Amino acid sequence: MAMYVRFQTPKEVQDLAYDLVEKARDNGKISKGANETTKQVERGQAKLVVMAEDVSPEEVLAHMPILCEEKNIPYAYVPSKEELGNAAGLHVPTASIAIVNMGKDKAGIENIVKKIEGLKKQG
Repeated sequence: MAMYVRFQTPKEVQDLAYDLVEKARDNGKISKGANETTKQVERGQAKLVVMAEDVSPEEVLAHMPILCEEKNIPYAYVPSKEELGNAAGLHVPTASIAIVNMGKDKAGIENIVKKIEGLKKQG
């Protein structure tokens, strides 16, 4: 497990995260890549951060969970930067995505946040 991964994300939550990224891409606003995601978290504009677990070097995302916790922004992990890039509508892999505006599906974010909070308590 990568050094920045703070809890194990079950498949159900991973699928939900990919789905939310796709919906936000189509109806809302997302920021793609570690740098853009970091900016949105620092500004407090991210509603949810999704990070890939297979990023190399790991230092690219080492700061992200700590920053998200400081700013009280929920975050989740997915196994593949390739799939995360696809969900974001990119033709290249991406380390992380920040959902800035969910668009129509506000309940989707609330749903995944509850599941993530439960995972953190277990961990």
